[in-house]
Amino acid sequence: MSGDSDGNDPTSTGTISDKPNLTDPRAIRALAHPARLAILEYLGDRESATATECADIVGLSPSATSYHLRELAKYGLVQEAPGTDRRERRWRSSGGWRVGDDAGTDPAARAATQLLAPLVLARGDEQARRFFDATPHADPAWWDTASFSESRMRLTLDELRELTAACVELVESFAKRYPRKARAGRTDTRDVLLEIRAFPVPGPDERPTDT
Repeated sequence: MSGDSDGNDPTSTGTISDKPNLTDPRAIRALAHPARLAILEYLGDRESATATECADIVGLSPSATSYHLRELAKYGLVQEAPGTDRRERRWRSSGGWRVGDDAGTDPAARAATQLLAPLVLARGDEQARRFFDATPHADPAWWDTASFSESRMRLTLDELRELTAACVELVESFAKRYPRKARAGRTDTRDVLLEIRAFPVPGPDERPTDT
């Protein structure tokens, strides 16, 4: 699982492999909050922001937002940024995040990821619903170019690794060629959310059971 405010979505011009890999269950749990994901997305779009500016986006008080920022900073997901006014504490993204590498063997990390994953998936689902709900007002050219698809394949573990690595390589090549922040002022561009979900379909022995 990965996320950032610049590619998959997202915050830097770095690649997915450059983003901090979260294996500490406490860090993963720290992400599992809608307001914190929204804060990271907001900071990924700009050089820095104050807690008050972030509060306007997440719909919380500045004091509550400051708490969330401090929790994110505790695990290196945000950091303090230089400001012109010492009384004004500014924050910036540390460059995104990813979860997955070396976390699967730790039961605590897997349990924490179970809390985070539904929130990340729901954010992407909501963006897709908003786009399709706006169909009557959508630019026809952008509408025709947008796409979604689903493919089911029968793969070995190594073949799945090969597939996901190829997808990551392609996405990273575009992120390097077309850095998001550098193109923010172009009127012929729009933010595009690309989600790639690749996972084994759960078998009968992997489905949750009633207790």
